[in-house]
Amino acid sequence: MDLTRSLPEREVLLSGSRTRFWRAALALLISVLLVIFLLFVTLPVVSLFLRISPEAFFRSLAAPVVLDALSLSLVTATVSTAIVVLFGTPLALVNARRDYAGRELVDTLTDLPMVLPPAVAGLALLMAFGRRGVVGQYLDVFGIQIAFTTLAVVTAQVFVASPFYIRQARASFEAIDRLYEDAARTLGASPGTVALRITIPLAWGGLVSGAILSFARALGEFGATIMFAGNFQGRTQTMPLAIYTTMQGDMNAAISLSIILVVISFAVISAVKIVTRRRY
Repeated sequence: MDLTRSLPEREVLLSGSRTRFWRAALALLISVLLVIFLLFVTLPVVSLFLRISPEAFFRSLAAPVVLDALSLSLVTATVSTAIVVLFGTPLALVNARRDYAGRELVDTLTDLPMVLPPAVAGLALLMAFGRRGVVGQYLDVFGIQIAFTTLAVVTAQVFVASPFYIRQARASFEAIDRLYEDAARTLGASPGTVALRITIPLAWGGLVSGAILSFARALGEFGATIMFAGNFQGRTQTMPLAIYTTMQGDMNAAISLSIILVVISFAVISAVKIVTRRRY
């Protein structure tokens, strides 16, 4: 350090050096924590791909348990998502555009499946729609059984996945400028026409994102499904349930199903990001 500088100048230089040092230390700490976190998240996923060869992976895909679980999961998750979109869109639109008594309670009940433990959700569905349930006992009189059937899988998926779509749909509807809707009404458009021709098209990106998230949640549902629908191959055994079953005797099949779900999950996240980016 130049000793010819005045004391205030030396203090300014020392202060600047300390600031740069602490900034560098903070940046290093953040970098280390980021690397540790990324390793923690990615290492288990990468391990799935490292523990099975391509030959074993494709050979496992031909196993009946894998094919049955894959086809059942895709079909039930698609049906569940369609039901959620069909019934959830009007509910989200009403809650976004109408102020009525009990709206906060409706919102709370709509979000409740997101925070319920899966086992509680499954038991609740069983107590409601089981053969001796509150509603199921009356359905049983007409020979209608829901529990431990494929319909139970769809019911469980709808129950746990619906909040993901409804929350996203409501947020998308609330983000729309009401000026467009008001202009359509002044031109004589009915409420239904406004919703179908103005509101829904403007919120389309958010609705698609919500539907994709709902599909992914339905596809990965485990706890409520095994409690309410059981674990019967070809009838109620979805991919998460098949993973739980096959890992006890056929690890390659379990890993193969897990890899498929990882790929689908990655595709879902990518799709949501692309749709969201296009909205802005």
